[in-house]
Amino acid sequence: MAKYLGPVCKLCRREGEKLFLKGERCFTPKCAFEKRSFAPGMHGKSGSRSRSATGRESDFARQLRAKQKARRVYGTMERQFRRYYETAQQGRGLTGLNLLHILESRLDNIVFRMGFSTSRAQARELVAHGHFTVNGVRSNVPSMRIHAGDVIQVREGSRDTTYFKELLDLAEKRNFPAWISRDLKNLTGAVQRLPERAEIDGNLNEQLIVEFYSRR
Repeated sequence: MAKYLGPVCKLCRREGEKLFLKGERCFTPKCAFEKRSFAPGMHGKSGSRSRSATGRESDFARQLRAKQKARRVYGTMERQFRRYYETAQQGRGLTGLNLLHILESRLDNIVFRMGFSTSRAQARELVAHGHFTVNGVRSNVPSMRIHAGDVIQVREGSRDTTYFKELLDLAEKRNFPAWISRDLKNLTGAVQRLPERAEIDGNLNEQLIVEFYSRR
């Protein structure tokens, strides 16, 4: 299972905005983006090398950044993200929206959306360690696709751990989207339907992602 092992704060700095990859830490003064909001590397302060001689960012650069941002937000590698795009392209409707639906329906994202983790990276780790069941069956695959009607629950054997004992206070502070239901008392939740575009992060530009892959 491939995953990015480098410093995630550099990813936020490269995209020029907070991607909230470290959960609660991103809301504190300790966040690296608060101290150094410019891109990493020797050219960080002087500006991006992807800009043209006139100083305007090229279309390709904007498309690439949109794709990289989405990849980093959901924690996927390039090959996996490309497969998601190809699957979205084969589906009915808008390719960009199909792609966002695929990303949002990952098990690690659903766990994060339910408030059972502070970040998608933490959700990925919890799922990989087998702390959740899907429709009563234990799953340790973070990229597993979840469909409408599927029920996600904290495994019985995991409920006595310190993390899940303290989860109630953590999860109560976090809102969850309308397309998901959640029962904190029983540490369970379910997907009611696919999210509408307005219910997905608005700072993602799926049209630019489609343009990026269409030109190749």
